[in-house]
Amino acid sequence: MFIDEKTEFIQSPLNYTGGKYKLLQQILPLFPKDIDIFVDLFCGGCNVGINVQSEKVILNDINKNLIKLFETFQSLGEKTFDLIDEIILEYDLSQSAQYGFGYYHTTGTRGLSFYNKDKYLKLRNDFNNAKVKDTKYYIMLYVLIVYAFNNQIRFNRQGEFNLPAGKRDFNNSIRQKLRRFIEAPAWGKCEFSSYDFRNFDISRLTKDSLVYVDPPYLITCASYTEKGGWGSRDELDLLKFLDKLQNKGIRFALSNVLRCKGQENIILSEWLADNADKYKIINLKSNYNYASYSTKFKKFVTKEILVLNY
Repeated sequence: MFIDEKTEFIQSPLNYTGGKYKLLQQILPLFPKDIDIFVDLFCGGCNVGINVQSEKVILNDINKNLIKLFETFQSLGEKTFDLIDEIILEYDLSQSAQYGFGYYHTTGTRGLSFYNKDKYLKLRNDFNNAKVKDTKYYIMLYVLIVYAFNNQIRFNRQGEFNLPAGKRDFNNSIRQKLRRFIEAPAWGKCEFSSYDFRNFDISRLTKDSLVYVDPPYLITCASYTEKGGWGSRDELDLLKFLDKLQNKGIRFALSNVLRCKGQENIILSEWLADNADKYKIINLKSNYNYASYSTKFKKFVTKEILVLNY
C-alpha cells in the first residue's frame, strides 16, 4: 500500500479507546503488500482493518454488541442513515446540523447535553430493556454512542449501556465519517466474528495472511485494565498465541506499549528478549494524551511499539 503525507485514511465512526487512526501513517507501510487474509483480532473501532488492502478482511472482537453493530452497518448500507434519523426523530433528540445550536439556546462550547438528557435516558432505558435484538436495536446502540459522553462505548457488569448524555449529536462531521466508513472499498470484503483470541480459528490462514493484534494494554489506564478485564494471564496467553502463529509460519503484527507513565510491561519485555532472534521491534511515535493525567506524567515517555515476525 503506497502511503504519503496526503493519503486520506478512513476513520472509524466510533470513538474507541486505543484507536489507531493517528498511527496509520506509521503502521500501514510496515504491512506486507501481498495479504490474502487480514485478521484484525481485536478490531475495536476498525481503524486498521478498514484501511488495509487485502483479498479478505476478518474483523474480530470479543464485544458481541460491537460486532453486531458492524454487521448491521454492512447489511443496511445506505439505509443505515434512514433508520438513524427515524430514531432521532422518535426520541426528539437534537439535530444541530439541521437547526444549529441557536435553535436549542446553546453554543457549540456549552453543547447539547442539557437538551438531550431526558430524551437520551429514555432511549438508553428502552435499549437496555429491549427483548428483541434486531436491526433497530443495534442502530439504537449507535445513536446512543453518538449522543453519549465523549461518543464512547461502555456497558456495566449487567450488560447495560450506562454512559450519560454528551455534548454532541449526529452532526455533519459524524454523519460524513459514518458514510465514508460504510462506503469504504474494504467494507464489502469484511467478515465478522466475536471470539476470545484463544478460540480464534487460524486453520484457514496461510503464509500470505497477516494477523494484526492490538490488545488491551496491560500498563495503561484504560477502563478494561482497571476493572480487571485484561491481566497478566491474558498477556501471557496472547504471547503464546503469537508464538503459535510463528510456529505455523503465519505473519503477525503486534501493537503494544513497553513503557507508560513510569511503568514497564515486564512480561512483554522478557518475551521480546527471549525471542530477539525471531521478532523485530519498531518504535512508533505515540499519539497518547492522558488528559488530566498528562501533567502528572509528562516527564515519563510512552514507548509504543509494533512487533513483527516477518
